[in-house]
Amino acid sequence: MPQLPLFVYGTLRPGRHNYARYLQGHTTAEKPARLRGAALYEGPGYPFAVPAPHSQVHGDLITLAPAGYAAVLTTLDALEGYAPGAPDNLYERVALPVELPTGERPPAWVYLATPTLAHTLRTTGTPIPHGRWPHH
Repeated sequence: MPQLPLFVYGTLRPGRHNYARYLQGHTTAEKPARLRGAALYEGPGYPFAVPAPHSQVHGDLITLAPAGYAAVLTTLDALEGYAPGAPDNLYERVALPVELPTGERPPAWVYLATPTLAHTLRTTGTPIPHGRWPHH
């Protein structure tokens, strides 16, 4: 598995509560970034990113320290309700390009809502304006 950076857009962003619990002290770089081709929807206290061709999500590109990379990623997978191939996942972790302010587009791990959940969110969910969470 490649040691890609992580694109975060919700409670794992710097300054949010899960950043302090799971990422603080385990990163080597944090940069503002955006994910094109996705939109945000309200979840139960956290957002879901859903593929959406003409939208974007604002967040941060987090580079994890190499020494603890696998352990931190495993912990984040559990936090996000993701296990490879599990039928009850909330998210899928996928590698996608994200855009930095410099115009660079490095690949990063992104937690996206599963296709079934994404369909439900598009149909009955509450979109988050401008792809920024929290939006208030």
